[in-house]
Amino acid sequence: MLLPAPTSSSDIYVRTFIPRTVSNLIQFVANQDDLSTDKGFQFKFYCDKCRNGHMSRFQPNSVGIAGELMRAAGSLFGGYFSDAGNAAYHVQRAIGGKAHDEALEKAVQEGKQYFKQCTRCGHWVCPDVCWNSKAGLCEDCAPDEHEELAAQQSQAAREQIYTKTREQNYTKDLDFTNRAGIVQCTSCNAKLNPGQKFCPECGTPNAAAQAKEKFCGDCGASMKPEQRFCAECGAKN
Repeated sequence: MLLPAPTSSSDIYVRTFIPRTVSNLIQFVANQDDLSTDKGFQFKFYCDKCRNGHMSRFQPNSVGIAGELMRAAGSLFGGYFSDAGNAAYHVQRAIGGKAHDEALEKAVQEGKQYFKQCTRCGHWVCPDVCWNSKAGLCEDCAPDEHEELAAQQSQAAREQIYTKTREQNYTKDLDFTNRAGIVQCTSCNAKLNPGQKFCPECGTPNAAAQAKEKFCGDCGASMKPEQRFCAECGAKN
């Protein structure tokens, strides 16, 4: 797909052609970045397992460089040189696809020297981290024995710790029945202990801790909150 032409000779444009997938040219890694600009072509290929990358060598785009020189001359002298610079741009648009594909194929051939292809799963992986040279396969298909043993031991230890910690009773001494909820000051939202009558931060009374005074409905005598009968007249309250 072509990008729109620049509106002036000073416009900067990159990646004249949006590249087609690598699989249209040659089978290689599943993930890659196209870093190409109008100055030249460059690609980065990633290991299919760990995503370590290899960047291909920069390949200059001779048409793009010539067009840049013509545009630079056009900005100084105008007229013929400016038209020549725009002409070079259109030439680049006309042949950039083929030039890009050739550069990509060359970069793929270069990149294959830095990856190994697993014959079991077909993935391309980096030889330093993800390739089991003894088995001749990637480590997804043939894990390294020492690495796999260490990983399984760590996994087993995690599972045993998980099981052991759940066999212990960490709440046997906690009283959930009479445990009060969190109390906050109505003024400054500071955390209060249930028994605190005043906020230690701003001095606002803690309504939850204030004793509610009770009086007999018959004789008016003072009563404790838990009293059911008046101690003065015997009336039930």
